[in-house]
Amino acid sequence: MANEARLRTDPDDDPRRDPARAEPGAAPEGSPGDKRPAGWHGAAVPRPGRRTRRRRFSPLTRRILFLNSVALAILVVGLLYLDDYRRSLVAAEIAALTTQGKIIAAALGEAASDTGNSEAGIADRLAPEPARQILRRLVEATHTRARLFAVTGEIIADTRVLTGPGGVVQVAPLPPPTPPPDMLTAVVNAIYDVVVNWLPSRDVLPPYRENPEQRARDYPEVQAALAGDIASATRATGAGGDDHMVLAVAVPVQRFKQVLGVLMLTSGSGEIERNLRDVRFDILKVFVVALAITALISLYLAGTIARPIRRLALAADRVRGGQGLGVGRGRGETPAIPDMSQRGDEIGDLSAALIEMTQALWQRLDAIERFAADVAHEIKNPLTSLKSAVETAARVKDPVQQRRLMAIILEDVARLDRLIGDISNASRLDAELSRAEIEPVDLAALLQALVNVHATTARPGDPRVALDAGGNLVVPGLENRLGQVFRNLIANAVSFSPPDGTIRISALRRGATVETVIEDEGPGIPPDKLEAIFERFYSERPKGEKFGTHSGLGLSISRQIVLAHDGTISAENRHDAHGRVVGARFRIRLPVE
Repeated sequence: MANEARLRTDPDDDPRRDPARAEPGAAPEGSPGDKRPAGWHGAAVPRPGRRTRRRRFSPLTRRILFLNSVALAILVVGLLYLDDYRRSLVAAEIAALTTQGKIIAAALGEAASDTGNSEAGIADRLAPEPARQILRRLVEATHTRARLFAVTGEIIADTRVLTGPGGVVQVAPLPPPTPPPDMLTAVVNAIYDVVVNWLPSRDVLPPYRENPEQRARDYPEVQAALAGDIASATRATGAGGDDHMVLAVAVPVQRFKQVLGVLMLTSGSGEIERNLRDVRFDILKVFVVALAITALISLYLAGTIARPIRRLALAADRVRGGQGLGVGRGRGETPAIPDMSQRGDEIGDLSAALIEMTQALWQRLDAIERFAADVAHEIKNPLTSLKSAVETAARVKDPVQQRRLMAIILEDVARLDRLIGDISNASRLDAELSRAEIEPVDLAALLQALVNVHATTARPGDPRVALDAGGNLVVPGLENRLGQVFRNLIANAVSFSPPDGTIRISALRRGATVETVIEDEGPGIPPDKLEAIFERFYSERPKGEKFGTHSGLGLSISRQIVLAHDGTISAENRHDAHGRVVGARFRIRLPVE
């Protein structure tokens, strides 16, 4: 009856391996009764969250276009601010008017002056009629307005007046006839005028006023010229357009150093404004071409940045939603994240990091799924035995059999408690390894402390532990977890060693690693189980050992800790000179840095 109660579930009797033997009520994966999505592997289905929005135009592309265009626009606006160029043109125009005025004034002083009689007190003066004729002929080809003032301040001649001074019919040059601009030209001109008027490059000029009866006192430059100096002035007409400035130069008309009058030449700024307009339009043409090239380069640049990032974001969103995971995820399949590592830039680094992160994530999920399945399977064994013992105890009336069944129940409960404790420790191990701070660990001191503990707690007949360690054996790691590894291996060696045997531990530096070897004198390991002993819940115990004493997680946890320290752990058998197995050997290599 006791044997019946201790029946252990056959490892092949696992619902995971045969869907037909699954628990009642469980529908096959993918069937209409299964509410899980297709391809479900046991991980929790993610809750709906923020999805990557599909946009017609990337905000990153807009920012790149805006920033590049703004930089170019600032440069062009700076070029359009042609204030120094305008001043140089104005200065050149005034210099030309001054030269022209000197020539005309010299001609008037020689040819249009009446010689007075100094004895009679009559001074030299300008003859009005000859002065008008000479003045009109000399300025006719220059399209410059000339006015001649007497020393008394009265105006003698004005090239804009058909008759004499005070005439009412004035002559003004008309612009050449031009066809009306088309719509595009009109729009461009309007935009140009708005931009140019917006530029803070205009000097504040005094307004130009012209009285019906002009006198020398109306123009400060003329008054300065009456004193014998050459003077100039720039005024604003207030009418806008091309001729929004009036440039004036006053030159004294002299004969033998005697001032006979003042010649005032005035010119509009139309030619200057047209030159400025032509230069600005040339700059704007270059700006349009440069803007088009900048836009194309920006789109290309944005395409090499925004589009790959968008692809990575969409792929990460699909991974988060459980889509596009490939077949057999975590087992070398093509990753769902696009591989851009060949770019050789930060986006390539991001792609490689996302691929590695995704692979690590799915490997972690696969490990959790496998761990959960193994835990369920291992817990089911003592539960089955416990259930069988409880059901049998309800039917047995013999007190002796009842006591035996109760002992079995207590053993199974203790086994469950021990198994759950080991599972809890194993489940917390991974999180602890990822969060803990790495510190230097002296393996020689650690091994010596473990040997001392074993010597202190050893019972009669227990094997002796001999340590051979020396030199610099410091490695980075977690001291308590590395101590757990060596405790597991020493305890494992003790359980397999014969009474009064010897367990040898050696540690030495080999290049960039520290190698630790633990050898026992036990029966060794089956050759086909040298890797299987590191699997979870696998237990290969000595004959005669009480069943259920070990959970089979010790070596699995040890390998997990060693791998977390970027090390390796392996098992092999020891042989004598005749090739017989004389014990087992565990070899651990840990990097120094």
